[in-house]
Amino acid sequence: MSDHHEQPPESQPRPGPPEGREPAPRRAGPGGRKILVIRPNSGLSGDMMAAGLLALAGAGAEELDQMLRALKLDQLPGRVALESRQVNQVAGVGLRVDLPEEHEHRNLRDIENFFSRTDLSPGALDIARKSFRLLAEAEGAVHGLSPEEVHFHEVGALDSLLDIGLAALLLDRLAPDRFICGPLPVCDGVIRCRHGLIPSPAPAVLRLLVGVPVVGLASRGETVTPTGLALLKGAGAEFGPWPPLTLERQALAYGSRLLEGVPNGAIFAWGLEP
Repeated sequence: MSDHHEQPPESQPRPGPPEGREPAPRRAGPGGRKILVIRPNSGLSGDMMAAGLLALAGAGAEELDQMLRALKLDQLPGRVALESRQVNQVAGVGLRVDLPEEHEHRNLRDIENFFSRTDLSPGALDIARKSFRLLAEAEGAVHGLSPEEVHFHEVGALDSLLDIGLAALLLDRLAPDRFICGPLPVCDGVIRCRHGLIPSPAPAVLRLLVGVPVVGLASRGETVTPTGLALLKGAGAEFGPWPPLTLERQALAYGSRLLEGVPNGAIFAWGLEP
């Protein structure tokens, strides 16, 4: 189980990459708190988090490459891009990644050492570390191991380091005063991972879902990935309905797979408290 960066089916029309850049969200004035809202209609994954936050931040290709260098992922500039996508003729964004092959397995110490060598700000570093600690605790509980004994496979791979690192950078850059996410959609089904076939929601996701409101979705398979959920909790997201806000920016982020019969994508919104 992982946050795969696969391409959507060819049957879905795909325009070219977004053109131009919009200014970053403005800072709140006196009395107006900054609010980040995510409404995960069909679920949430690490790459959807990174894509939606990149769109809200108005980050262009040059800034994205700077973020990759800050993460010390010097092999990735030019191989990661925010691109336009369409599902059912509704335009949104997604993260396109051309990753080099990697067969390394990492434990929590390896991942913490990786982030300690980066140029992340203290706030971004805190979010990244908390997110992976939550993942290690959940995986350890599932397999009867301490967090330090867990050897990550999918969620310790380069794409998860990328997703969590980028999202942490962007969350720290946006610095919302409130971060609110809607109930997470879950459904039955089967997920294929290195351990074989496992039920949906995956065991580690079930552990991370404790205390989180969920809603049933009329589909099958993986809707919420461990990386996406760990990022929400690592960044201290609240879970609840839309708050009152004056909407300033919005984005619709698509992931790597499409679900039949449900509204695909996650809404990302940025605004100020009235």
